[in-house]
Amino acid sequence: MNCKVNADISDSKMISEGIGLGTGEGVDTTGDKPVLSSENHNQRSEFSHHDRSARFLQRFYPGIDRSEWNNYRWQLRKRLTSLADFERIMQLSPDEANALTSGDRRFSVGITPYYASLIDPDNPNDAIRKTMIPATDELVDSPGEMADPLGEDSHSPVPGIVHRYPDRVLFLITDFCPVYCRYCTRSRLVGGNAEFDINMDQWRNAIDYIRATPSIRDVLISGGDPLVYPDDKLEWLLSSLKQVKHVEIIRIGTKIPFVMPQRITMELTEIFKRYHPIYMSVHVTHPREVTPESSQACERLADAGIPLGSQTVLLKGVNDSVEVIRLLVHELLKIRVKPYYLLQCDPIKGSSHFRTPIQTGIDIISQLRGFTSGYAVPHYIVDLPGGGGKVSLVPEHLTSRNGNELIFTNYEGKPGFSYFEP
Repeated sequence: MNCKVNADISDSKMISEGIGLGTGEGVDTTGDKPVLSSENHNQRSEFSHHDRSARFLQRFYPGIDRSEWNNYRWQLRKRLTSLADFERIMQLSPDEANALTSGDRRFSVGITPYYASLIDPDNPNDAIRKTMIPATDELVDSPGEMADPLGEDSHSPVPGIVHRYPDRVLFLITDFCPVYCRYCTRSRLVGGNAEFDINMDQWRNAIDYIRATPSIRDVLISGGDPLVYPDDKLEWLLSSLKQVKHVEIIRIGTKIPFVMPQRITMELTEIFKRYHPIYMSVHVTHPREVTPESSQACERLADAGIPLGSQTVLLKGVNDSVEVIRLLVHELLKIRVKPYYLLQCDPIKGSSHFRTPIQTGIDIISQLRGFTSGYAVPHYIVDLPGGGGKVSLVPEHLTSRNGNELIFTNYEGKPGFSYFEP
C-alpha cells in the first residue's frame, strides 16, 4: 500500500494539519489536503446527557458548558493522549502507566472526553478501559501475529484502495481516529504510524481507479474513521463516487456514533440523504456504549434512511461471554442497529491477550441461535490471515446422513430430528 513509515508524525500534527483542527481550524486549503473549511460551528447537535457523562463533565471540565461538550471539534481537541491526561481522571495501574510511557509502544493513544466518561476510573479491568488504555501485553509478539494480517497492502493497486473481492473495494481516506482501539487491525497505519499521504490528489487517484474498474459496484469508505472529516469534504467525496455510474452502493465504516456521537449532526444526516443508497457499519464493543447520546446518534442516522449494521470484535475479558453479547445485541436492536458481524480478533502484533479461542465465538452463537430473535444473531466471522477473506463459522447441527435422510440436532442440543430430501 505504498505507505512510508514516519515515526515523527505526531497525532497532534495530524489534527492540526490533516483534518484542520487546533491551529488550522477555519482554514480552507481547497487544492490540497482535505482539511476543515469554515463551517457553522453551531450545528444542530443537541444531545441528551447520560448521567455518567454529565457527572464527568461537571467534575473534570467545570468551566465547559453543554454546547461546547456537544461540539465534536471540542471533543477532538480535548482528547486524552498523555500520561498526565489519564492520571487526571483515573487511577492508573502500574502496568498502564508503564505502557503509556514506553518507547516501544506501537501506535498512538487517544480517547475523546465523552468516551472517557464511560470508563470506570478505579478499575483497570473495566471492559471499555481495557480496549483503550495500553497494556504492556501489547508489546509482546506471539506466533502467527503479523503487522498486516489481512494482507491489505498486497491487495492495494493504488494508495488508499484495497481491492480483495471482485465487486467491491475498501477506500481508506484517513489514518486518523478519535479513539485508538488497542486491537485495531490497522494499527500499523493509524495514529501516525505511517505517512499515509492523504490528500485530495490521492482521493482523486483512488476515485479514478474505481471509475476505470467497471466490476466495482460497492465502495466501503473507511480509514481511520472517515467521519472525522468536515461536512464539505465528505459531501465532495460522496458526490464524486455517486458520479461513477457502476457504483451501486456506498458503505461507511465508523465507530463515531459510539465514541463521539456529537459528530452526528442534523446537517451531516441531510448530506447523507442526498447520496443514497448509503449503508453504515458501526463499530461497537460493549453494551455500556449504548447510551442516550449514542442512541440518539444512531436514531438520527436511521431516520435519514441509512441501514445500520454493527461490527463487534470478540475480545477476551471484554465481551467474550454470551451474557455480554446478548445484552449488546438486544440494546442495538432497540436503537435500530442490526447486529451484523461478531468478528474474531485479527492476529495483529501484540494481540494475544485479546484473542479468544475460535470455539468461544461458536459457543456464543450457539447460545444465541434459537434463544433470542433471529435479527439479534450476528454472523461470526474470521477474516483469514494472508488475505484469504472473510469466512462465516456456525454451530454444526447436521450430525449424520442416511441416504436422503438427514439427522439434525436442534438449537437446544436435542438430537434425532430428521429431514428427508426429495
